[in-house]
Amino acid sequence: MAAVSPSTGARAQELKPQQELIYGCMGLGGSWSAEPYSSAHVDEAAAAVDAALAAGITLFDHADIYRNGKSEAVFGEVLAGTAGLREKIRLQTKCGIRLGEQGLEAYYDLSREGILERVNESLARLKTDYVDVLMLHRPDPLMDPAEVASAVGQLMAEGKVRALGVSNMSGAQIEVLQDRLETPVVANQLEMSLLKRAWLESTVLVNHAEGTDYSFPHGTVEYCGLHGITLQAYGALARGLYTGAPAATPTPAEEATTAFVAALAAEKNTTGESVLLGWLMKHPAGIAPVIGTAKPERIRACADAAGVAAAMTRAEWYRLWVTARGSNIP
Repeated sequence: MAAVSPSTGARAQELKPQQELIYGCMGLGGSWSAEPYSSAHVDEAAAAVDAALAAGITLFDHADIYRNGKSEAVFGEVLAGTAGLREKIRLQTKCGIRLGEQGLEAYYDLSREGILERVNESLARLKTDYVDVLMLHRPDPLMDPAEVASAVGQLMAEGKVRALGVSNMSGAQIEVLQDRLETPVVANQLEMSLLKRAWLESTVLVNHAEGTDYSFPHGTVEYCGLHGITLQAYGALARGLYTGAPAATPTPAEEATTAFVAALAAEKNTTGESVLLGWLMKHPAGIAPVIGTAKPERIRACADAAGVAAAMTRAEWYRLWVTARGSNIP
């Protein structure tokens, strides 16, 4: 199988990270139990989709395991019941994690058979013939890149998958996988926010004792930027920590950050959610934040993120970072 190297694949095609807001559907579908979803859960999903579209969001993020498949299922109900919706949006889903099987709470499966099986199941739940992006959910130590390439090649040839992404992978892991693929990896989804800053701290704590506090693989952000791989940031709103979600025992840094986010939002006549997302989108890597809330009002509150990013000054960006970390940068 002819491989696409990073230099002759993504870079040769001049791929650029696609900076946009993404709606994460993990909160849809009810509980994580085996209890079936209800019509109320479908209505909730429809309201979330409407709010996302109103905020200019057209990419919807899924995974086969979210709510034990119910997130995809309720979204599929919305898709089937809304004429013309599929043509207006893009869908991505993930595979590679198995829950509650073979006597294990969880294990990873990026075998050829596993990928083909789970993608077909996701398509059935989503009531669609294809997904725009298939993402490999987590690194599988038993993964054979040739098997992945074979499965992805078949799915793309069948028209079931149009592009490939990964999640929770380092630059080195992507490079090993890319060596066997005939299609470029287009996205890497990682936990990135003003709260979860290991991706950022690793860039300035090289050769610094504090760097040992962060396990994020240094060079991953740079690798993705060099090869046109979009960084999708899950947990981008820090689960509401800085925008009103109650915290049992907030730290001084969290309290100060909450206050500063609110002050900056008031000054810019926007929302705290847009400030947090704008901070991510200001980064030159071209980060695409994933919004995970199911509340329509919070989804709509994110709509101004790109504008905030464009207007945010360097000093404001750094002050948000320093305030959140609770200490000065080196």
